[in-house]
Amino acid sequence: MKYNFDEIVDRRGTGCVKWDEMPNGSVIPLWVADMDFKAAPAIQAALRKRMEHGIFGYTIVEEPYYGSIISWFQRRHQWTIRREEILYTTGVVPAMSVAIKALTMPGEKVLILSPDYNCFFSSIRNNGCEVSESILQFSSSDNRFEVDWQDFESKCADEKTTVFLLCNPHNPTGRVWTKEELERMNTICMKYGVKVVSDEIHCELIMPGHRFQPFAAVSEACRQNSVILNSPSKSFNIAGLQIANIICSQPEWRRRLDRAININEVCDVNPFGPVALMAAYNESEDWLDELNAYLWDNYTVLCDFVAKNLPQWKMTPLEGTYLPWVDITATGLSSQEYADHLLQNAKVWVNPGTMYGPQSGEGYIRLNIACTKALLLEALNRIASCK
Repeated sequence: MKYNFDEIVDRRGTGCVKWDEMPNGSVIPLWVADMDFKAAPAIQAALRKRMEHGIFGYTIVEEPYYGSIISWFQRRHQWTIRREEILYTTGVVPAMSVAIKALTMPGEKVLILSPDYNCFFSSIRNNGCEVSESILQFSSSDNRFEVDWQDFESKCADEKTTVFLLCNPHNPTGRVWTKEELERMNTICMKYGVKVVSDEIHCELIMPGHRFQPFAAVSEACRQNSVILNSPSKSFNIAGLQIANIICSQPEWRRRLDRAININEVCDVNPFGPVALMAAYNESEDWLDELNAYLWDNYTVLCDFVAKNLPQWKMTPLEGTYLPWVDITATGLSSQEYADHLLQNAKVWVNPGTMYGPQSGEGYIRLNIACTKALLLEALNRIASCK
């Protein structure tokens, strides 16, 4: 490989949420969705050049920024984005709150596929709306989580439901939704006048045998009925630089989104975010491809280790993201009890599944395998030793 993802970088003492949140320095953090790999060399070089200028005032986002986004999604995902459809902001979670504020009224319902990213719950409630959960079902025959279509339609049919907040690819179950599934979601949503907001932050983290399908590129109907949230932050490990985009083809929705961006005061980005995005999309595609290969190898190592040493774990297939979803019901402990057990006795920090849905996430934990193989194996050996 051209890039060294086995390089150990000590992140302690850098104000790092993943490593410095826990005072106990012996804990291995496999929790928050943050990678332990240095950013691609092209990104580092671009940031270094910008830093050497020495002045970091208010920033204008210039035309090359938009061109890099348009080019990236066209060549990598065959999705044609128009310049006027792009609104920049500071992050996908702020963008999510912007979309909910712009497209709903307080008291309305926002539908999600549960278990779901924990910030979905807080963003919906913080905007005065109700969370409506359609719980994903695990199909033993297909060995993956699937939509309960009857339940999904019944939730859309509720007159209070006005927005469907989709996670594509899905965090935490690791599903990469197919074109057919996305089209079916939209058909049902349009039948009942439900708008789709699709969080596609993990769209570049796709495992072998799967292909990411942008929701807005499924069909013209999907494009017209959707607001897309994306960012290079997860894929290129630049979340701290705070840059993201809202993409919407509907002029009236876009006007409301732009207004909500300003109401929420997330309209100004720092000087480094656009620089990093352009270096990622214009110069770092080969780095991303090698990253995905390394993550898949880590997942294979994890599955092999579990098969040999952790019989109480049941791995669910990882189609996308770097966040395996693990069934731990055979331990006899609740998700929170088991996560606490691992933290206290193995000194390994994982996320309890109930973070992603109090009912739908029970019996699961979520792991982060975006770390060196050596660190992953150390964590797994600790877990196996305290089972």
